Amino acid sequence: MTPNKRSRVASLAAMAVTTLLALGCTTDDILVIEDPDIINPSNVRSAAGANAVRLGALSRFVGLTTGDESLFFLGGLFTDEWLNGDSFIYKQEVDQRVTPKENSGITGAMRTIHRVRLSAQQAVDLITEWNPIAPGWHTGEMLMLQAYALNIMAEHFCDGMIISNVVEGREEYGDPMTAVQVYERALTLANDGLARVTGSTADDVRVRSALALTKGRILANLNRQAEAATAVAGVATSYKYMVYHSQTTWTNQFWSLNLNSGRYSVSEKEGTNGMNFVSAKDPRVPVCETREAACKAIGATRTNRDDLTTPLNIFMAWAGREQAVPVMQGVDARMIEAEAKLKAGDAPGALATLNAARTTVTGLAPLTDAGTASARLDQIFRERAFWQFGRGYRTGDMRRLIRQYGRTAASVFPVGAWHKGGNYGIDVDFPLPQAEENNPSLGLGKGCMARGA
Repeated sequence: MTPNKRSRVASLAAMAVTTLLALGCTTDDILVIEDPDIINPSNVRSAAGANAVRLGALSRFVGLTTGDESLFFLGGLFTDEWLNGDSFIYKQEVDQRVTPKENSGITGAMRTIHRVRLSAQQAVDLITEWNPIAPGWHTGEMLMLQAYALNIMAEHFCDGMIISNVVEGREEYGDPMTAVQVYERALTLANDGLARVTGSTADDVRVRSALALTKGRILANLNRQAEAATAVAGVATSYKYMVYHSQTTWTNQFWSLNLNSGRYSVSEKEGTNGMNFVSAKDPRVPVCETREAACKAIGATRTNRDDLTTPLNIFMAWAGREQAVPVMQGVDARMIEAEAKLKAGDAPGALATLNAARTTVTGLAPLTDAGTASARLDQIFRERAFWQFGRGYRTGDMRRLIRQYGRTAASVFPVGAWHKGGNYGIDVDFPLPQAEENNPSLGLGKGCMARGA
């Protein structure tokens, strides 16, 4: 290096030191790297920060429902709503009802549940501390998210579920819990949420209705149908709790997994016991086959499933890439009320409730009395299957038919020859993911406390 160059380097170094000193920095400061993807907890300790965490929890809720390969899809694949249309082993295991604890799909679904639950819990704590004048529906909605997440987890997974927490940045491991214990905890959260939503604005009504539907669903899972009907009585049939999509946040997975990629296909009489979702031509579950004009009109370009087989049946109700989806609807309240009436011995009242709901959709003729207690129960659960298609209810309903109404698994779940070879398994729930064994309360090699409905 020439003397002139050495002189210039020395001058630049001196200038850099002078600048650092003027800014009150040390030379060590320039070596500290901040990861832009990590938010320090201290950064959200404000009213604005609390609201940001609330919005983040709502975003994660989209992933829990229609924005990712959630239990809406894996649960429907496990039952009779969806058929596996690709060669991914984790989906084939779920579809065939032979799901091991190492299955990556259920591992991801469980993680999403806990991410929603914990972020919503953190939002409640932050809003309470830093923005106590926030509308009650803010914390009410966060409590609804927690209750919803716990409920859908208990509907799908075996006894032995773990509910851990993060306190001041440290993990506090939970102990294994039965489904009933998880439902009871979810019920407490729903009640807490309802107590906080006291206003009359559109958002108050929206969140209060979502909490009521979540509470009613939990109570039905606890076999407390009369209480469930009371809980949802004030929910309007026209009500919808919407989740939204965009190409820069969460893409609508009904478009992505079904229409666009052909990884899921609407099932038709799957495994003998499955509903005729395709041939019923029911306006609540509008289905087309990709080679039909109706499918081409909504942008379907594939002629077969991702595994190169046919048919590929498309669910047309929410087939747009950015289309919003109603994950809860007022008609869910009417289904709860109809079941409660039937369980109380009021078959005419149950039928009238079902038919009143059907009048809200053009092309649905009124039902007639099914004639026997067993057939009436079939009728109600068939109505639930068509009203609630794709919204994460089906696994819970099938398990309730076994647990609460004495049906056998072989008469409820798909059975016999599986469409890709071999036979359906005997699973009626998902096992705890192997990743849960990192919890010292559970222990290596241990999983479900019990399997079954």
